[in-house]
Amino acid sequence: MKKLYLMRHAKSDWNGYYVTDFERGLNKRGQKAAPLMGEVLAAKGVRPDLIVSSPATRAKLTAQMVAEKLHYPQEKIMYDKRIYEADTEDLLEVVHTLPENADEVLLVGHNPGMMAFVNLLSDMGLDNLPTAGVVGIAFDVASFMEIAPHSGEVLFYETPKMHKGHD
Repeated sequence: MKKLYLMRHAKSDWNGYYVTDFERGLNKRGQKAAPLMGEVLAAKGVRPDLIVSSPATRAKLTAQMVAEKLHYPQEKIMYDKRIYEADTEDLLEVVHTLPENADEVLLVGHNPGMMAFVNLLSDMGLDNLPTAGVVGIAFDVASFMEIAPHSGEVLFYETPKMHKGHD
């Protein structure tokens, strides 16, 4: 049994006109939502063996804030440039190359790729994965190499707006 937690980065900051897309950080809402979602995942018993994130600043910051709430060592977060601007093919390649000693993996990335990837792996039919939204999917396989389209069972879908106290 393998589990993937697919998360879109928290709300990014568009105020720095001089900053590249890759360098954009998180705005105030994003800085609240990322740790909140880490708490939500912790409460659900999520204990990733590995966190893999896009190296874009907004994704890195999201992954680090979530990792802290999950008591996952930040220095063990892997950053994979294939996740930035990834389509479903790129993301499937990332998943197929995950280490086999990991059973639960949190992947932090970007839309539209992450939303499309949720739809490829499951029959969820998401029309939007909001910022800091996360979908847990389980696969009845022994290896990440065996993960195929529409082979996953959705465990949960969580967004910051589902939790009281978030705007």
